[in-house]
Amino acid sequence: MSEPADTPDTPGKADTSGVPGSADAPSSADATGSADAPDITWSEDVRPPGRARRGDKAAPGDGPRDAHADTEATPAPLTYTAHWHSESGLPASRRVTVADDRMKAAVAYRLVCEGTALLWRGDYQGARQLLRALGSRLDRLAPKPGATPAETFHRHRQARGHRARVLGMLLVVLEDDHGLALRRAPDVRAACTEAYGTPRRRTVVSLRELLGVIGAHEWRRKGVPVPAVDGRIHPHYGVFSPVRGEYVDLVAAAPLPPAAHRAPAAATAFDLGTGTGVLAAVLARRGIGRIVATDSSPRALACARDNVARLGIGDRVEVTDSGALYPAGRADLVVCNPPWLPARPTSAVEQGVYDPDSAMLRAFLAGLADRLKPEGEGWLILSDLAEHLGLRSRDELDEAFRAAGLRVVDRLDAKPRHPRASDASDPLHAARAAEVTSLWRLAPAG
Repeated sequence: MSEPADTPDTPGKADTSGVPGSADAPSSADATGSADAPDITWSEDVRPPGRARRGDKAAPGDGPRDAHADTEATPAPLTYTAHWHSESGLPASRRVTVADDRMKAAVAYRLVCEGTALLWRGDYQGARQLLRALGSRLDRLAPKPGATPAETFHRHRQARGHRARVLGMLLVVLEDDHGLALRRAPDVRAACTEAYGTPRRRTVVSLRELLGVIGAHEWRRKGVPVPAVDGRIHPHYGVFSPVRGEYVDLVAAAPLPPAAHRAPAAATAFDLGTGTGVLAAVLARRGIGRIVATDSSPRALACARDNVARLGIGDRVEVTDSGALYPAGRADLVVCNPPWLPARPTSAVEQGVYDPDSAMLRAFLAGLADRLKPEGEGWLILSDLAEHLGLRSRDELDEAFRAAGLRVVDRLDAKPRHPRASDASDPLHAARAAEVTSLWRLAPAG
């Protein structure tokens, strides 16, 4: 699968809605370290907005008497705490400063690179503009190509990881209903509830992550058209979207195993790591009578069940977490589309791309022969991008087939159609341009 893309005016007054005694104010429960204790802290100036906007300089008409009165009347900044959430597992920043539309991009860039998170209290569109400005500065630091494709890949991933960490330092507060109390902010409550669950308390998240949540909500609402299922697939947040249609088309076109071909309605298929459920839906459209779709991710299970229900194939597709890669029993056909690159994922959505040490691939191959009915086949859908990047060789794959007691019945290939395959500016362009996605038809060697 393709690597996930990066997620992606008028000054407004500072948000000073928080007051002592509110959900984000310090409390005795917080001090005792209860299970629900917030875990990110910041200090906020609570001067009246008119004074706060003036900064440290006196406004026109302010004399010494006015300045002295302002000093006497202005309380010290208050310290607040809130729950911290990061889908990438990043820890809460220890240094947090409040930022708004007055902050220059150069200052913001220096602060985030030094490890100071910026809690945004200005205009929502201003925050997005600042995020783009930070991204532009980071993009100027693109790494040089390595001596080998593998080295280039690892430098690229390292740079992307650094970029994600730095951009993740621009933070926003979600209120206790998942609302975003910023000027010109959209209503993000539905999107956040889909991604994070029922709101319980004020939470701090990175703006970059929130934009991903909003984008996922739109994908889920609109769906992805998939001709092979005669409908749309609606991906959920954290579940890889079937935007690359070549692997779906391979499953739709491959010849069914003999028994399934003779009597598809009596056949059983397993879809391992079902994700959105798209391949289970393709098999149902091809007439397979019973499909067991498994996944270990709660989000994927909910997503697949949603799509199965939308497509009206719930009578033939069972979506379950079997507690293992394979469900109980044997099948005429076992389909597996594991993550294509042997590397460690750094976020939930990357789990659909990166498979540490090819663990899922090897588990599928090792268990396949014992889970097939007579004349049954296993279909492995795999890109050779890892081979072009020097992360795994074809000989290693062939040896894995032999070690699992499997033979290759046939192989169907497809060239990628995604934009990156033709993007010469992509640092991995040579590998992406040469990539081929294959459906390997496997059967027991005996």
